[in-house]
Amino acid sequence: MGEQVIGFPPLSIDVQQPNVGDGLKCFDDDGRTKRTGTVWTASAHIITAVIGSGVLSLAWAIGQLGWVAGPAVMLIFSFVIYYTSSLLADCYRSGDPVTGKRNYTYMDAVHANLGGMKVKICGFIQYLNLFGVAIGYTIAASISMTAIKRSNCFHASNKKDPCRVSSNPYMIIFGVSEIIFSQIPDFDQIWWLSILAAVMSFTYSSIGLALGITQTIANGGIKGSLTGISIGSVTQTQKIWRSLQAFGDIAFAYSYSIILIEIQDTVKSPPSEAKTMKKATLLSVFVTTAFYMMCGCMGYAAFGDEAPGNLLTGFGFYNPYWLLDIANAAIVIHLIGAYQVYCQPLFAFVEKWANKAYPNSDFIGKEFKIGKGKLSINLFRLTWRSAFVVATTVISMLLPFFNDVVGLLGALGFWPLTVYFPVEMYIAQKKVPRWSTKWVCLQMLSLACLVISVAAAAGSVAGVLTDLKVYRPFKADY
Repeated sequence: MGEQVIGFPPLSIDVQQPNVGDGLKCFDDDGRTKRTGTVWTASAHIITAVIGSGVLSLAWAIGQLGWVAGPAVMLIFSFVIYYTSSLLADCYRSGDPVTGKRNYTYMDAVHANLGGMKVKICGFIQYLNLFGVAIGYTIAASISMTAIKRSNCFHASNKKDPCRVSSNPYMIIFGVSEIIFSQIPDFDQIWWLSILAAVMSFTYSSIGLALGITQTIANGGIKGSLTGISIGSVTQTQKIWRSLQAFGDIAFAYSYSIILIEIQDTVKSPPSEAKTMKKATLLSVFVTTAFYMMCGCMGYAAFGDEAPGNLLTGFGFYNPYWLLDIANAAIVIHLIGAYQVYCQPLFAFVEKWANKAYPNSDFIGKEFKIGKGKLSINLFRLTWRSAFVVATTVISMLLPFFNDVVGLLGALGFWPLTVYFPVEMYIAQKKVPRWSTKWVCLQMLSLACLVISVAAAAGSVAGVLTDLKVYRPFKADY
């Protein structure tokens, strides 16, 4: 058990064990209300988190890498994500996999298995990444809302009007909706939002796939090349940077490890939470990989080197405009739910810290009932969560570069949270001997993923710097 680390408080609040008369059937072994999650609800949470805005950039990513490297990189990422997620699922309980002490969050797991400075490093990276994802989803949602406006404008003017639309009002609309939904107190109370969001993700992914197939048939053949976008369309340097950025985009499209433990904490037992989570992970990764392959490959087949950075808003497709509107509306609904799935762990962290630091504060701890129903409001929750959403919205308005932001987020979060910590915790938990074959293989996997993360981050930063040369904050129209 790692020593207590100054700087990041323990995330789990001690819960008083129930008396026999309380009805033990209503409580789990840690004294909390019995968890009810299943393989299906866990899969819904994962799919909501994974099949997000990332799927829309995959045609562009494959376009940079080509028909050989593009699908191959996607398959490699899917395997790595599944493998490391399985390692991480075993870290939910410390000691015995069935009766051991629960780790309620990713940081709890790192604290129990590694301890020391690594807990602080993990917390900083995890919550910075969650903050970044909120920004990325705000940008993506506003792009889809402006796409609906532009699609209808193009249709009304028969493509004669350039239909320039500012994304800022739509970011504000999205922010207001997130302020409302962010008042849902706990992660396990948003299962219905996750299921709705998962349905929406399948809706727009299916529409993107269908339009890609239709466009490919209309073209009379498959576009694209074995090596990706050709030199001439871009310079040699741009080719390198964009290929690296494509790695980041694919990493972002798959990444959900930062909330895996939190999802696992909603799952009932028996069977053990790890078994349920591994099944949910396998199902989710299989489904998402199939969708990613179809959407990414068909998008590239339809447009080749001209594949847009965002498949449904890059206006490779113009008709049928009403179908594009449905797809983009589904994206917005999905992202409203995905934003909450990602941000609830961050909300919980800050609120648990505040409760522990100021246990007697009514502003932080008191719930005020609204009417005669079950609704209640907490002033600290209302204030801090609203401030968080406002901050992500303002930053999104300053940096509305979808592809570059997606690539950078994917690169920064992929190695430390998806690979390094799960591998190190597994080695510590299973006491894998140093320099044994398994230890060497795990370290080689971690090192290879580190190289990919650094390269992808470099490519995305180069893209952001290029965009900033021509961008004017709050004034750009699209």
